Amino acid sequence: MNKTAWSQMDLIREAFHYQSRFDGSTMVFKIDFPVTEDPGFPYLMKDLALLARTGFRVVIVPGAKEWIDAVLSEYGIVSDYAGTTRITTTQAIPLVEMAAFHVATRFMTGLSASRVDAVIGNFVRARGLGVIEGRDMEHTGAVDKVLIRAIQRVLQEGMVSILPCIGYSPTGKAYNVPSDEIALAASTELGAVKLFIVSVNGGLRHGVYTLPETIPVRENCIIGRLAPQEAEAILQLNQASTEDKPLQHLRLALQACRAGIERVHLINGGEEGVVLRELFSNLGSGTMVHADEYEAIRSLKSADIADILRLMEPLVQQGFLVRRTGENINEKKADYVVFEIDGSVHACGALHDWGEGQGEIAAIATDPSYADKGLGRRIVRYLIDRAERQGLYRVFLLTTHTHDWFELLGFTEASVESLPTRRRNNYDYHRNSTIFALELQNRMDNLA
Repeated sequence: MNKTAWSQMDLIREAFHYQSRFDGSTMVFKIDFPVTEDPGFPYLMKDLALLARTGFRVVIVPGAKEWIDAVLSEYGIVSDYAGTTRITTTQAIPLVEMAAFHVATRFMTGLSASRVDAVIGNFVRARGLGVIEGRDMEHTGAVDKVLIRAIQRVLQEGMVSILPCIGYSPTGKAYNVPSDEIALAASTELGAVKLFIVSVNGGLRHGVYTLPETIPVRENCIIGRLAPQEAEAILQLNQASTEDKPLQHLRLALQACRAGIERVHLINGGEEGVVLRELFSNLGSGTMVHADEYEAIRSLKSADIADILRLMEPLVQQGFLVRRTGENINEKKADYVVFEIDGSVHACGALHDWGEGQGEIAAIATDPSYADKGLGRRIVRYLIDRAERQGLYRVFLLTTHTHDWFELLGFTEASVESLPTRRRNNYDYHRNSTIFALELQNRMDNLA
C-alpha cells in the first residue's frame, strides 16, 4: 500500500474513532452573521446537516449584529451603546426581532436543502438589564434560563435547534440578548461536549498577536490548541486590542472552558469541510481551547494539611505510605499539591527535589470514593510535568505495593545506587521499598 493510501486509511480510522466517541452527544455552533454571506455557507450547512443525520445533536446560535445594524440603519435608527452592549430601545426592538429571526431562517433554509428539519424557537427566557450607570438599557437583556427540555425534545427527534438572539420574559416581553451569552448558557446547561465558534476569522494566527514563547504554532501559522491558562495569558498580553474579534472569541472560549465545556473550537466558516476536519481529525483546522484537568490541581495550603493527613491515614495503616506529621508536611508545603473538587480535597501528592537533577514523587493518596476518577494518575502526571518545568531529568519513587500501577505509568525498576546521594543516604533498608524511575524527555538537554 502506497503512502497516499496509508494516509487515507489513517484519516478514515480517525473519523471512525471520533464518530464513536461523540455519537449522540450535543454540540453547539455559535455562528457569526458574516459567515452566512460567505460563498462557503452552503457547504457549512451541508456538513452540519450531515452531523445531525449521523447521530449528533446540533444546536445553532446565529449571530445577527451586522444584519441588525443594517435593518436599523434602513429605518433611520442609530443604536447607542453602553460599552460594547447595544441599548435596544422600544422603537428598535420590533426591528431587532425581525432581523434576528430573518437570520435564523437563513440557517433553516440551508439545512432544508440537505433535508434536515430544524426548529427556530423561543428557547431563551430573559430578564432586562435595567439601569446601568444611570442608563436605561430598555429592551437589552441577559439570559435568565435556557428551556433545556424543549430543546432536548427537538434534538431527540433528529432535528436541529436554532436559538435566535432574542429572549422573552415570563410575561412575553422581548429582549435583545447577546448571542455569545446564549451560546455559553446553552452549551453549559445542555452539557455540550463541544462549542464551535464559527466566524470568517477562524483560529488565532501567529504574527498577529503577542504570544507567550511556549505557545506552539502550526506550519500555516494557526495556533492549534491552547489550555485555559495559555488563552488567559494571550488575552492579558493583548489587552489593548479589546475590539479585536478573534480575541473576543478567545474570551468566550475561555469562559466556556471555565464553565465546564471540554473543548471549544475557533474555526473559519468559509473553509469547505472545516467542521468535519476539526471534528474528525487529530490535527484539526482551527484553534482549540481545551479544558485543563490541571486546573483542579493546586498548591497545598496550610488549611489542607488536616485533609491530606486524613487521606493518607488508611494507606499508612496498610503499610503503603510512611507516616508523616502535620509539621513534616508544613516544612515542605511548597512540594505538595492537592486535587480539589467542589471545594474539597480528594487527592494529594508531592515532588521533592533531591538535587543532582532528580526529584522524588511521594505521598500519593486519593479518596477511595473517587477511585474511578483516576485522581492519583492525574496527580502523578502533573508532578512529572512540574519536574520537567523545573529542569529535572529524572523522577523516581519508592513503593512497597503498587508496582504494576507505576509500570503502567511508564516507570521502570531502578537500583538504590541510582538515587541521588542525599536520598540514598536516607534510604530505609528495613522497609525495603522498590525503586521506580522515569527518564524525562529533557534529559539530554540537562546533561549537555
